[in-house]
Amino acid sequence: MTVNYGSKRTVVGAHYGLRDWLSQRVTAVLMALFTVVVLAQVIFTSGPIGYDLWAGIFASQWMKVLTFTVVIALVWHVWVGMRDVLMDYVKPVGIRLALQIFVIVWLVGCAGWAIQVLWRL
Repeated sequence: MTVNYGSKRTVVGAHYGLRDWLSQRVTAVLMALFTVVVLAQVIFTSGPIGYDLWAGIFASQWMKVLTFTVVIALVWHVWVGMRDVLMDYVKPVGIRLALQIFVIVWLVGCAGWAIQVLWRL
């Protein structure tokens, strides 16, 4: 008689993996650092806060690249979170797929809008 030790666990639902967990943490740290950089520029820049100040902050190329990177990180962060929530709580596959497609389209639209606004400054 053979004995099978351990469980035959079938992982369902969200992707319970190190990659998703780590990507959420890395993108969160990147967004927090970006917030600190922007706040430091606003606090340590003299003058009234207006369009000219904001346009000046985002005028340099390094800031545009950093902002672009943060927008992509934000989209990825939201996607991983929403995908996990949908996979955990929406059981009908058709509804879950429709909601995931809606989230993807919405996130791409938001990212496109944010990048368009960024390059206008």
